[in-house]
Amino acid sequence: MWKRLDQRKLTVVLLIAIAARLAALALFREHFAYSEPGGVIHGSVAYDEYALNLLETGVYGRVAGAPDAGLPPLYSAVVAAVYAVFGRQYLAVAALHILFDALSIALLYDICRRLFPRRGQEGDVIGALAGLFFALYPYLIFQNLTLNDTAFWILLLHLFVWLLIRLRERTATDRAAMAIAVLAGLALGISVLARALLPPLALLAALWFMLRLSLRETILRLLPVAVVSLLVPLPWLLRAYDIYGGFVPIALNSGENVFQGNNPYAAAVFRAGYDVQWLAPPLDIPPTDERLRRNAALGEAGWRYLRENPGAVPDLMLVKLLVYWNPQVTPLRNLRQGEKLSVDAAGNIVIITGEGSQLGVTAANAAYQDNSLFNIVGRNLHIIYFGGLWLLAIAGAWLRRREWRMLSLLVFAQVSQTLVYLLFHPSTRYRSPTDPLLFVFSAAAIMWVVERWRGRRVK
Repeated sequence: MWKRLDQRKLTVVLLIAIAARLAALALFREHFAYSEPGGVIHGSVAYDEYALNLLETGVYGRVAGAPDAGLPPLYSAVVAAVYAVFGRQYLAVAALHILFDALSIALLYDICRRLFPRRGQEGDVIGALAGLFFALYPYLIFQNLTLNDTAFWILLLHLFVWLLIRLRERTATDRAAMAIAVLAGLALGISVLARALLPPLALLAALWFMLRLSLRETILRLLPVAVVSLLVPLPWLLRAYDIYGGFVPIALNSGENVFQGNNPYAAAVFRAGYDVQWLAPPLDIPPTDERLRRNAALGEAGWRYLRENPGAVPDLMLVKLLVYWNPQVTPLRNLRQGEKLSVDAAGNIVIITGEGSQLGVTAANAAYQDNSLFNIVGRNLHIIYFGGLWLLAIAGAWLRRREWRMLSLLVFAQVSQTLVYLLFHPSTRYRSPTDPLLFVFSAAAIMWVVERWRGRRVK
């Protein structure tokens, strides 16, 4: 039996992943069943609204019949497709997310097989372990059953990394290599319509290619990736230009994200344990009905703060780095219903309560208050689970340092996404999509220990 299980490592891991998610759905149904009477959405209400409006009017917009580019469109379109077939059913969305996770685990498994090809079934074992860590990761089990794009984004990230590996493996720049390059370009371009975060990884991937290939071969293989990736979002960009009469960088939330992460109070808010999304914008920012100007003004306010306060930048970036890589779930604190985050004249964080003080807080936030299961059990479990694997990953990266030419792609994935969120604002939710790739090093560390233990037993 053990031999048969060993031969079917991936199947076993996938079954464990599916079982864990089905168990979470059954045990914590009230947190996921947003489509049932009295249910609330954990994740993003906006995706639900965009999907419903797209179905009802055929127009992508948060206000029915009014086109906009408030959020990247891809995940909302996926949700709309689910609603069109199954109706507005949380179980259908959850089932799709479980499928996304299963596909991501399968890709992760094969990524490991290709990155660790030398000794026997080492890559298979590391891939199975990394997949198992992903399968049982409590944070992503919960996160990927709610209405948000994380599971979809993880799949796109893993698909892009897998295609890059396949492309670099080709011994010649032939038709097969070009086909893989086109697929990689499609994956990169499509990912931009979900979250515009992979282009920095694509740039670092060029360095990874040049560790094995010549400059000429690198250009020949990656140029189709770049061209196709630029063509895919072009219709969306032209649509947004037609709506607003100006260039929209995929979505009109980019400026807000820049400002929230880069302003005089951001470091203080992070240190207090809150998310900077609760900060109110400056008074001189254009109103919400002037969305293009408002987005540009918020972005400029954030960049201006960095330019005009160079002395504050190192501290702000260090604080954001610690928030991003904190073994605890960040933000450390969440606003309750009826609370509003404010900043006094001295720069101190003040929580205001009372009538009219809710600023974006919904009933779903009750799941993250101090007396909830999430805070009592979830946060401590995350420290143990992610914190332990994080330490193992550091050890694994060191132990495998001689293989850096091959494994640096995984490091580049972490570096690129870290840098992106240092420019914007970090949290565990934004880091977690790259955690399964981090767990590859955790699995490699365990594999190293097992090999040494077996070697001593043989002696």
